[in-house]
Amino acid sequence: MSFLDDIFAQLEAAGDTAVVQELRDGKAVSVSGRELLQMVNEAQVFLAEKQIPKGERCALLAHNSIRWVAMDLAIMGEGLIVVPLYARQAATELVSMMKDCSPALICCGDERLRDEIVQNWAEAPPQYLFDEIFGAASRGATSQPGAPAPHNHPVALKDSDAVTIIYTSGTSGEAKGVALNAGNVAHMLGCTSGRLDALTEGSNQQDRVFHYLPFCFAGSWIMLMTCLMRRSLLILNTDLTKLASDMPSSAPNYFLNVPALLERMRKAVDEQLQKTEGVALKIYSRAKSAWLRKQEKQGSLMDSIWLSLANVAVFPTIRKKMMGPNLKALICGSAPLNVETQLYFMMLGIPVLQVYGLTETTAICTMDDPRHVEPGRVGPAIKGIEMKLGENDEIVVRGPNIFPEYWNRPAETAKVLHDGWFYTGDQGEVDAAGNWRIIGRIKNLIILGSGHNIPPEPIEEELLENIAGAQQVVLMGNGRGYLSAVVTGSVNREAVQAAIDKVNPTLPHYKQVRAFYLSLELFSIENGLLTANGKLKRDLIATRMKAEIEEMYRVKAAS
Repeated sequence: MSFLDDIFAQLEAAGDTAVVQELRDGKAVSVSGRELLQMVNEAQVFLAEKQIPKGERCALLAHNSIRWVAMDLAIMGEGLIVVPLYARQAATELVSMMKDCSPALICCGDERLRDEIVQNWAEAPPQYLFDEIFGAASRGATSQPGAPAPHNHPVALKDSDAVTIIYTSGTSGEAKGVALNAGNVAHMLGCTSGRLDALTEGSNQQDRVFHYLPFCFAGSWIMLMTCLMRRSLLILNTDLTKLASDMPSSAPNYFLNVPALLERMRKAVDEQLQKTEGVALKIYSRAKSAWLRKQEKQGSLMDSIWLSLANVAVFPTIRKKMMGPNLKALICGSAPLNVETQLYFMMLGIPVLQVYGLTETTAICTMDDPRHVEPGRVGPAIKGIEMKLGENDEIVVRGPNIFPEYWNRPAETAKVLHDGWFYTGDQGEVDAAGNWRIIGRIKNLIILGSGHNIPPEPIEEELLENIAGAQQVVLMGNGRGYLSAVVTGSVNREAVQAAIDKVNPTLPHYKQVRAFYLSLELFSIENGLLTANGKLKRDLIATRMKAEIEEMYRVKAAS
């Protein structure tokens, strides 16, 4: 039985129990397991009518929705390879990906998405809107002689059968299609479900899972598949401007996050409490200081009193207002989480479980064990996975979660796969207990003229933490005599210099930042300086800002 057979069986067993809920325009719309299977069946019938050979690709271009879930299952259920695409990405980039994988058809969530593709690709394969796909059977789409009969089960899948091609973010070049097979996904779902069993141990209630991350990203998609297999209620946010209200109203038990959101939530609490100027602010401020001293093993009896007061009078209110009454933990991945932010949520009584992995590892290599979380680390390797350190402390991984190939790119595949080991490109370290810490990307290493190799991420995070109003910090310095920084956001020079003066003494001389440049314009997906999942395009930033960087170093040298 494949993972897809298992999901179909779980949806059938769910019967009239709601399994996916969509929050849209102030309303919540749910589908039961039985209703979702009916939608999957409609889409399968539509696809079967097209008589597309098994193993062909089908592009899926839409925002998160119940229909997206049904379409995804239907494509795989017909033995086709689903290629999920990011609906916010530039049409030219989407067309480039589709030309790379040559889909037999494109399923679009709305007319605008379809029209943008057609305008940029005159020879595009047939495109079909969700409105055309769902309900096709009731409109007589299968009434012609010889048309396939409706069916409500997936085709047989071998572990080696590719089920999806997920395009990487492309921080330093053209995006590559990561082919994942049924065996990769099946192993990962067993691991994720096992960790969630540990988190929800003793509960016989249906899990409530809030979700806002696009399904086209590997970690988000694995969470979707895991929820379907566990018969959880997956609650979809469809408007990011309503996250603050949707999260608590959904009353989730847990949900998947990126560090940027947790950082914003932390700052928002501080800002809101600063406006109150009452007893709550005093208790909160004293408790925060007490918590930090406790982490440094310097806590006093008075600190314990302030923390006890906050745990009764302040922290429960913050937790409930932010995330509702049922939260057991936050799950965080996609990028390193600032340890101070992780400790902050732990202070509020909210465990933050970190996950590390890449699309090529079926999204996950390590996961925090809910019963033992080590702040600043991303947990031990998941079941059945081997991890070790290679040259330059590169993390190397082997196991059933490792992708078989980049689509149609044998040379690129050969660069990262050797004797079954996947070379991640990430620098890391592991402690005696097997808990991993991610230092940064090897390709992001800054090599000074002195020959020193410097991972920029830890320094960037430390500076960002200390500069009020800063949105991004990016270090420069390849081939130079010292490091400099580009800081985006509404900040003044004095604040940046103060942060540098605070951080520099904690670093060896070659890691100290000697100059900086302020930019009001943020690096974003829209201006092409962030990838689709929010990672910095460092090479492009350096190229685009070449004149400013040169001037910064010239002025510093002259001073």
